[in-house]
Amino acid sequence: MATEGIMLQVISLAIALVGAVFAFGFARGFVRRRLRFVDAIRSPLAPVVAAGIAALAAWPLTLLPLITGFTAAVVGIGAGLGTASGVKALRSGD
Repeated sequence: MATEGIMLQVISLAIALVGAVFAFGFARGFVRRRLRFVDAIRSPLAPVVAAGIAALAAWPLTLLPLITGFTAAVVGIGAGLGTASGVKALRSGD
């Protein structure tokens, strides 16, 4: 019985990490492709806003059994870091 609980936690953690990686990549690409001419994206608050919106968008998925609030938060963090990385790439001219 105890191994089933640990297995579910490991699967939940893997889902959170995969979600964070996809959110990072999507946010970075979106900023570099679509928002490169938008001045507001260069604001220091842009990554925070992106993280909050991504976490709120992932929040309804917490009704599913393997997705928790931790997963939604990690996806938000991934989106925020991806936004910051995309802005940094725009500034460096990459």
